[in-house]
Amino acid sequence: MWMCLVALLSFHEFGHAWAAHKCGDDTARLMGRMTLNPIVHIDPIGTVLIPLMILLFDPGIAIFGWAKPVPVNPRNYGSRTRDDIFVSMAGPAMNVVLAVLIMVVYRLALELPIDVNEDAVVHKLGLVAFISMILCVFNLIPIPPLDGSHVMRHVIGMSEETYMRIAQYGFIILLLAINLFPQLFRIVGAVSIGVIKLLQTILMFN
Repeated sequence: MWMCLVALLSFHEFGHAWAAHKCGDDTARLMGRMTLNPIVHIDPIGTVLIPLMILLFDPGIAIFGWAKPVPVNPRNYGSRTRDDIFVSMAGPAMNVVLAVLIMVVYRLALELPIDVNEDAVVHKLGLVAFISMILCVFNLIPIPPLDGSHVMRHVIGMSEETYMRIAQYGFIILLLAINLFPQLFRIVGAVSIGVIKLLQTILMFN
């Protein structure tokens, strides 16, 4: 599952880099971040330490994490507000697209003449889709440097300078939120499960 997480995070960051490129900012592309190569996206804490700690100490919960943020230069955007929101939401949107595609492949695989008992590897696809949705919903939390915080900044009219000052303590704020508000993760999990169940209904899983 850790390798699946790394792959999903790579797609997530690629989404940010691609969107920034489309908005006129080639910073990520020139720094080699507009790629699906997971090596360039790995963050020692978010991609390695946190997921492995979850697997070791609480394997019963869904694994999650984050990758190195894609570097962008908003000065290159055509519209700083519109494009900042677009680039920020491109990562979570990529995870939604992946979740849908994985569930479609899962559904098609069930129609093939292969072993599909309870222990069949094909059933892991549902879990991978769920993790992709976890990454999407988790990143929508409006805490810097998560993607949702960029939208929040524009909604409440926060200056870029104030945002950057808060963002430098973002990791600490995020850890505090995780520990002080465990219900936050229950909400993330509930929303993610809800989307997967909706896809199962649409794709007519038994």
